[in-house]
Amino acid sequence: VQLVESGGGLVQSGGSLRLSCAASGSPYSAMGWYRQGPGKERELVAAITRRGAANYADSVKGRFTITVDNTENTVYLQMNSLKPEDTAVYYCNLKGFTVEADYWGQGTQVTVSS
Repeated sequence: VQLVESGGGLVQSGGSLRLSCAASGSPYSAMGWYRQGPGKERELVAAITRRGAANYADSVKGRFTITVDNTENTVYLQMNSLKPEDTAVYYCNLKGFTVEADYWGQGTQVTVSS
């Protein structure tokens, strides 16, 4: 299973970024994005099922949008109105149809300057 992430970078506060994660090698029931800031635990940012049902962390509701393209096996995270506290390494996650089917991307750095 391979998850290839792209789209991270440095942006000023109030700016936008779009993360992409292309999956191959496994069917999935859901895909999502997690993040881990400096000195913090990894946390869920947003997740979406294959059928398009999405859920978000309270801290990003109204600012971030997760979508999935099932034909391309790609999940996107559109991040608007970014804040310095959004700075973190963002990880793509794929969940398959068994408990063991839980895969992670290598992570992409998002840095928001004030």
